[in-house]
Amino acid sequence: MKRNAIYGLCAAAMLMAGLSGCGQQGSQAEYIGIDAAKAIALESAGVSEANASFSTAGLDKQNGMDFYAVDFTANGQSYEYDIDAVTGVVISSVTPQSGNEQVTAGVETSATPVPQATPAATPAASTPNTANTGATNTGTQQNTTTQQNNNTQTTAGITESRAKEIALADAGLSSSQVTFIKSKLDWDDGRQVYDVEFYTSDYKEYDYEIDASTGKIVSYDYDAESYTPPATSSGTAITADQAKQIALAEVPGATTSDIYEFKLDRDDGRLEYEGSIYYGGMEYEFTIDGYSGAIREWEVERWGY
Repeated sequence: MKRNAIYGLCAAAMLMAGLSGCGQQGSQAEYIGIDAAKAIALESAGVSEANASFSTAGLDKQNGMDFYAVDFTANGQSYEYDIDAVTGVVISSVTPQSGNEQVTAGVETSATPVPQATPAATPAASTPNTANTGATNTGTQQNTTTQQNNNTQTTAGITESRAKEIALADAGLSSSQVTFIKSKLDWDDGRQVYDVEFYTSDYKEYDYEIDASTGKIVSYDYDAESYTPPATSSGTAITADQAKQIALAEVPGATTSDIYEFKLDRDDGRLEYEGSIYYGGMEYEFTIDGYSGAIREWEVERWGY
């Protein structure tokens, strides 16, 4: 909605409420504005406005959350950002796989002041003096800042940066060892989760879902086809016990008694072992190549979710 229309609605609301104050009449008066959203996206991407060509920049809504969708290209690369319309927090970003994790670090921008559109002066019943006007504006800015902080806390208990740290710690990796593919705030079964994806230099891909309120890992999986245990004799299938030991090696503390639904199967003519490990409140599902012993599929999910 255009700025004049917003002020028009506020003015009407003031008349109906007996000049009770426009600032409390609807959340749109508190929106940061499309220009501020574009500036936040550019800052997060590390791209100057002169080098950016915007294809999309507008207000949108999903799951009751109002946000600005900002898409642009720079140096032949595409960037997509979703910016919270009230707080200015980056809630979703898709950036080029440049190998620099900073390109997808969104919420860190909330640490810097969020650009705010300054409302035009609204005629009041009496005209305050300059000193009072300054005090009123200062109070409004403080209230806005407080409300932004409150909104950030109710949207997610942890930041996107913290979600990345949790995922990396669980994977036993550092930020310098991975390239982030995606990190975004999303909804899953009625709750907010961070979807964090990254891969290593040997192209192992990790995908985590982390509860945005508690920081607990809801689920994760990784494509470990590049992982190959010590090779057995050529053309000879590994035994079921060998396959179990390969899977158990990925879950420290688990034993064969924790393995369920274990079976030998064929997929497109390829021999493979499938099974699940239940240990430490987590369920681990795996598929292991029947000849090389390579882990083809590995998925982890917390019990009770």
